[in-house]
Amino acid sequence: MRVVIAEDNVLLSSGLELLLGSKGFQVVAVATDEPGFLAAVAEHRPDVTIVDVRLPPLFRDEGIRAAVRARRRQPDLPVLVLSQYVEQDYAGELLADGRGGVGYLLKDRVGRVSEFTEAVRAVAAGGTVMDPEVIAQLLARSGRDPLADLTAREREVLALMAQGLDNATIGQRLVITDNAVHKHIGNIFAKLGLQPTDSGHRRVLAVLTYLNSRQA
Repeated sequence: MRVVIAEDNVLLSSGLELLLGSKGFQVVAVATDEPGFLAAVAEHRPDVTIVDVRLPPLFRDEGIRAAVRARRRQPDLPVLVLSQYVEQDYAGELLADGRGGVGYLLKDRVGRVSEFTEAVRAVAAGGTVMDPEVIAQLLARSGRDPLADLTAREREVLALMAQGLDNATIGQRLVITDNAVHKHIGNIFAKLGLQPTDSGHRRVLAVLTYLNSRQA
C-alpha cells in the first residue's frame, strides 16, 4: 500500500516512515509543505495520505487545506489527518463531501501502534475513522444537543446502531420491520445533517454523534 506523508517534523516523519514500512506499507514520498504534498499526490497517486494540519510557512492550516484541495482534484483520495489540533472548518469540509476515505486522529490520543495502522488501512479502504474528540469539537459549534430533534424511537435505533448491530438485528430487538428500521435510520441521518451519499460513512458519524452526546 503506497503512502504519501505531509509532515514537516523530521523526527516524526522518519518515525512514521519506519513504522509504516515495518507493517507492510510503502512510503513513496514525504512532503514538508502544501505545494510539495500536492505535487507528490499528483505524481504517485498514493493509496492513502497522512497529513498534519499545520505546515510551513505559517503553521496554521496549510496541511489540512492541502488535503481538501487534493481531494477536490482526486475525489477518491483517502486522507488521514494526524495532528495535535482540530481545524474545524476544513475538518468539516472533509467530512461534508460524504465520500468516505477520511480519518482525523489526534496525535496524543493514539494509544497503540496497531490502532494507528488499522486506521490507515480503514481509511485506505474507503472507511471513516474519527477521534471522538474531533467530533465533539465539530458538534460544539452548533451550541445545542445534536440529538434534540430525534424521536424516542429514533434514539432507540441510534443506540442499537452504536452497539454495532445491523438493521435486521435492530428490527428484531425492537420488534419492527426492516423497512421501519431503514426509515428511522434515514430520519436520523437527515436530522443530524448527514448527506445521503455513502451510508457506511454516515452510519459512523451518526454513532460518533450519539457517543459524544452520551459523554456530554
